[in-house]
Amino acid sequence: MHEIGLGRAAAVAVPIIVLLLAGLFGISLALSVLLGFPISLGLPFALRVVGGVLVIVGLAVAGWTFRYRHQSEMLVSSYFTFTKLFERRPIADRLGRKEPLVIVGPQKYTRNPLYFGVIVITFGWALGGGYTFVLVAALVLSFWFRVILIPFEERELSALFGEDYARYRAQVPMLVPFTMRKKAAAAQTRGRELLGSGPTRGG
Repeated sequence: MHEIGLGRAAAVAVPIIVLLLAGLFGISLALSVLLGFPISLGLPFALRVVGGVLVIVGLAVAGWTFRYRHQSEMLVSSYFTFTKLFERRPIADRLGRKEPLVIVGPQKYTRNPLYFGVIVITFGWALGGGYTFVLVAALVLSFWFRVILIPFEERELSALFGEDYARYRAQVPMLVPFTMRKKAAAAQTRGRELLGSGPTRGG
């Protein structure tokens, strides 16, 4: 893949992403029809308002992400990640990419702010529009990000950035902001309970 320029990689990534998203929603619509799901979720107005708020929040997170990562760099990164994922390329190969490890802006709160924003937007669209197939798409997209794509990218970034990424990974949650603190607090609580319930020595 070294012979493919970064500009071409970014250009190729756009139709690939569009096709993947179109396929996602097409398959979700087909599944909803085949399984006999109603087209409309029949949600009350209040939940539709919540959905609209979620869309705004997701767009804000995505826009915030673009302030610190250029769109072309993200497209190139996505293209090469998919290349490694589907063509079994060496995971540590940079493939000519020069993007540094970004840990500022929304990346201080989640390691995958764009994916988080896209998931929030999709769930918000499902609630706001009341469409069953969009809810199915949101669930499938969440599974794809959380179970397949993000774990692969984590291994890739660990290979590319080594200890820097290991430290970042230990401090910032994978997807949902602020959950790392809750896990750390729970671990500390369990540790104190174990120490408090341990055997004691008589004097």
